[in-house]
Amino acid sequence: LLVTQVIKATETFGISLYSHSERITRLSENDGKTLHRTKRGWMWNQFFLLEEYTGPDTQYVGKLHTDQDKGDGNLKYILTGDGAGSLFIIDENTGDIHAAKKLDREEKSLYVLRAKAIDRKSGRQVEPESEFIIKIHDINDNEPKFTKDLYTASIPEMSGVGTSVIQVTATDADDANYGNSAKVVYSILQGQPYFSVDPETGIIKTALPDMSRENREQYQVVIQAKDMGGQMGGLSGTTTVNITLTDVNDNPPRFPQSTYQFSSPESAPPGTPLGRIKANDPDLGENAEIEYSISNGDGSDVFDIVTDKDTQEGIITVKKLTHISCKMTQFSLIILFVPYRSSYLIEVDEDAKEGSIIGQVVAQDPDITKNTIKYSVDRHTDLDRIFNIYSGNGSLFISKPLDREETPWHNITVIATEINNPKQSSQIPVFIRILDINDHAPEFAKYYETFVCENAKAGQLIQTVSAVDKDEPPRGHKFFFELVPEFAVHPNFSIIDNKDNTAGIITRRNGYSRSKTSTYHLPIIIFDNDYPVQSSTGTLTIQVCACDSRGNMQSCNTEALLLPAGLSTGALIAILLCIIILLVLVVLFAALKRQRKKEPLIISKDDVRDNIVTYNDEGGGEEDTQAFDIGTLRNPEAREESKMRRDVLPETIFQIRRTAPLWENIDVQDFIHRRLKENDSDPAAPPYDSLATYAYEGNDSIANSLSSLESLATDGNQDYDYLSDWGPRFKKLADMYGGEESDRD
Repeated sequence: LLVTQVIKATETFGISLYSHSERITRLSENDGKTLHRTKRGWMWNQFFLLEEYTGPDTQYVGKLHTDQDKGDGNLKYILTGDGAGSLFIIDENTGDIHAAKKLDREEKSLYVLRAKAIDRKSGRQVEPESEFIIKIHDINDNEPKFTKDLYTASIPEMSGVGTSVIQVTATDADDANYGNSAKVVYSILQGQPYFSVDPETGIIKTALPDMSRENREQYQVVIQAKDMGGQMGGLSGTTTVNITLTDVNDNPPRFPQSTYQFSSPESAPPGTPLGRIKANDPDLGENAEIEYSISNGDGSDVFDIVTDKDTQEGIITVKKLTHISCKMTQFSLIILFVPYRSSYLIEVDEDAKEGSIIGQVVAQDPDITKNTIKYSVDRHTDLDRIFNIYSGNGSLFISKPLDREETPWHNITVIATEINNPKQSSQIPVFIRILDINDHAPEFAKYYETFVCENAKAGQLIQTVSAVDKDEPPRGHKFFFELVPEFAVHPNFSIIDNKDNTAGIITRRNGYSRSKTSTYHLPIIIFDNDYPVQSSTGTLTIQVCACDSRGNMQSCNTEALLLPAGLSTGALIAILLCIIILLVLVVLFAALKRQRKKEPLIISKDDVRDNIVTYNDEGGGEEDTQAFDIGTLRNPEAREESKMRRDVLPETIFQIRRTAPLWENIDVQDFIHRRLKENDSDPAAPPYDSLATYAYEGNDSIANSLSSLESLATDGNQDYDYLSDWGPRFKKLADMYGGEESDRD
């Protein structure tokens, strides 16, 4: 049983397919024999190739290997199929397959090959022939191309904003199923602000309202199609669209003068031509055909007017014989044309000075009395009071500066009123068109995000720029580009004027370094072609970026060159904030600790360990020996209310007996040890080292007290003769206390 095995590659590099020999046992329905099938043991390592490969070595395709190959050179690998031997070469000993030439996916996207292995000695095929597919991996090597190099379209004038004009279409030969190489985005390079283009569909639409054919009839729009979804590094193509505004009947006919005079013999027969008049209509074709008629006047029944279709003139003729008395020698006619004479059109340059007369409105009183007429402007139609009128003759003049780019049209109404009869009035609209002067300089059409690859070559186009201008020259825009004089010969970039209102930025050297200069600023002067010539300088910012071998931008961030271990700016900011927070915590902790040190160790008033006890007793001076008891100083537990003055008789009749405290009879060492033990076992003691002061002097010495304060406690005079036995140092005391007899004497 021959089973054909077809193995196709998936879109994964390094795929390995192993098939080991296996025995399959089946019972046939016909003869019941046991069938054996040996599954082939081929292995392929790669089935995807890059198109337009430009490496120094041949591109490795994959490896053929069979389990029958023992590595002794007895097997020979053979490759057949699409491109075998010419595009794809196999090493017959190892089974390695290489591509010998560059491959173009747009020319052929996949190749079907067959492989087999034979024994060199016997020529016997050790493995059945197997088929596999090599698919070519797409790269972005094709720019979008429009279906036409030049499109032509038309649209009625005065169309509203968003009216569709035409759809342009560009196609990209790259693989639409892989990445964004074939994702096309449309943009407008020339034609703003009049037109716009939908970035996805390529539909061109109007972007300004009330575009008048009489002002400008032809527009040239340049559309760009860019792949990679419009991102930097994508390839682009352009096309030109010529758009014509077709005429609509939006202008009434107008006479070049308001009064015509003709003469007619009294005996002129009916039909006699007396003269011709002609009105002008800026429209075209049928929209400019005029029909004349007489609407009013005291001679409307005597004269007639007919239209000359060839010249569009009105011919005044005699309608009937004029038997007129000498008093009736003049006739007035009001001549109308279709549609009718209902308004004035005045054109004025936008740089006209204030006070300049721009036109005149004339009204006549059809009555024979010819009453005087006063003219005025309806201020509801001119709220900004840009225009004014001389009331006596109807001359319009400018009151404020004009700006066509802000308001290209002004529609006002003029009122004519009889002075003697104000109820008799009429009004007429006056359309004032502001004519453009070249008072704006061209500028870049948009902000350009321009980059240059570090591996760029000299003469490489990196950016195409275009310009826009708010002015509307009658012959259309024409822009010129050049570098500023200081950089007329720039060492890094040059500019080429494409003569189609665009310019290309070209590299002038090989290679750029982000580590040395990450950004270049290229000042460019843009001139227009009107009078007076206007120009402006725009600066193009060019970033130096890392790109792959095909020129696709990968990174323009200089942080990658400066930050170690791949740390981003965000990570560094986070680390810095953590350090600042730690410093603040340390400062706060130190301040808190310092404040705690300043607090008193003992807050309670009853705690005598670190307090100064105040006794509000005032002594009587040196002679006062009864005012104070020294025992109070020795006993901290003495209470203020229990103290008595010893120089004043007590009010009670019983004798107060002073008892010595128990601890007065112990020595100082025992007292200190006891207090130390009390402090060690005190749960309310502070958790830090503290100083406790105790007012205890210990037991009496053998010499007893020498102070006179204790003299009241003795019943009689004391004997101080022993002081004489203590030596010369106590001689003074011995003389003071031991000389009792001398004192008596």
